[in-house]
Amino acid sequence: MQGVFITGTNTNVGKTYIGVALAKALRKQNINVIPRKPIESGCESVDGELVPKDAHALMEAAQYQGTLSEVCPYRFEPPISPVRAAHLAQKVLTTEQLVSNCLEGSEDGFTLIEGAGGFYSPLSEDGLNADLAMALQLPVLLVAEDALGVLNQVLLNTEAIKVRGLYLAGVILNQMTDDHDTRMDNAADLRNHLDCPVFSVTYSDDTSTVLPTELIERILTQHDRRRVTRLAI
Repeated sequence: MQGVFITGTNTNVGKTYIGVALAKALRKQNINVIPRKPIESGCESVDGELVPKDAHALMEAAQYQGTLSEVCPYRFEPPISPVRAAHLAQKVLTTEQLVSNCLEGSEDGFTLIEGAGGFYSPLSEDGLNADLAMALQLPVLLVAEDALGVLNQVLLNTEAIKVRGLYLAGVILNQMTDDHDTRMDNAADLRNHLDCPVFSVTYSDDTSTVLPTELIERILTQHDRRRVTRLAI
């Protein structure tokens, strides 16, 4: 399986925004992108159907020819944690079900998977986002809001990712507001503590962010290295 698992330090840090930018970048390289956001809460009801906004954005950016149900099969209306939303809908979801959705069609291209909430947020009845990432064994891209306090958040999350034995492809800091304190340079400070690339981008409603080439190459190169390792074994 080739792909990447996008997670965050929290909810509402711009994971989908980065996922959209990454999908567009990969499509420009003629890479077939398979978007997956297996579970999404806070969906809007349109004509009696729950529409997952984030999953739909990923689907459009990837120019995915499949169905929205393939991208996001588990949808809930309340804007709360997925597990709690599932309980209210009297549904029990397991990590195995989410893994099955992410693996479907994965042999046909690059699977771009977005979790829900933070890395240690509960995602199913029996697991966290971290457990789904471990089951898939994909490189992890960590997204955080570029704000005061992010140093602690990122360092805690990167430690958790490494403890789980996962490859950290990079950290992206999203400048989500216009009142960003220019005296801060969180990206530079984090580079003093991390051995992976750290990038800072400015969040924009027009989804025009272009991700650094270094990050794209790092994600793709990691897959080449893993493939060679498997062949050698």
